[in-house]
Amino acid sequence: MKSILKLLGLVVIAGSLSSCSYNSMVEKREAVSKQWANVESAYQRRSDLIPNIVNTVKGEANFEQQTLVDVTQARASATSIKLDPSKLGPDDIKKFEQAQSQLTGSLSRLMVSVEKYPDLKTNEAFTGLMAELEGTENRINTERNRFNEAVNDYNAFIQKFPALITARMFGFQPKGYFEASAGSDKAPTVNFNTTK
Repeated sequence: MKSILKLLGLVVIAGSLSSCSYNSMVEKREAVSKQWANVESAYQRRSDLIPNIVNTVKGEANFEQQTLVDVTQARASATSIKLDPSKLGPDDIKKFEQAQSQLTGSLSRLMVSVEKYPDLKTNEAFTGLMAELEGTENRINTERNRFNEAVNDYNAFIQKFPALITARMFGFQPKGYFEASAGSDKAPTVNFNTTK
């Protein structure tokens, strides 16, 4: 008789947890984790392109070596940061984003430097890699936006009553968003001075 009461108690507890949004929270948390994997995959694609770009640019005899070193070091820094999808708090996202921003800045400086080398700009391998990089940057932006949508859905859900009670009971924490980088509200300065 006691085992039947225990079993009945477990069924009641499971039913009440289901009705108080626990299962939905798990699904939404997993959607955030899945979308995080998509973000990482897009960034990994960019990271995989960089050695090919650097090697192609190295072929230009007079190319600024420090620019290539900066890109390589920024890539190493960006790829060294791995986040646990279950702990994507605002500080974690900011740390990841800062490393990726350094790499983006290094790549931007590389692209500005390329403008000084007309032979490089006509190199088929280089132009193909640049097209791939541009497509990858678009994918990164798309995946970041989708990640923010999944985070918004999850964060809003766990903060609404009565779900917030269950969220606090079981440790569901808000996730961080990707935000615009500091200074991104200002247009970049363009310099068309192409003298070597």
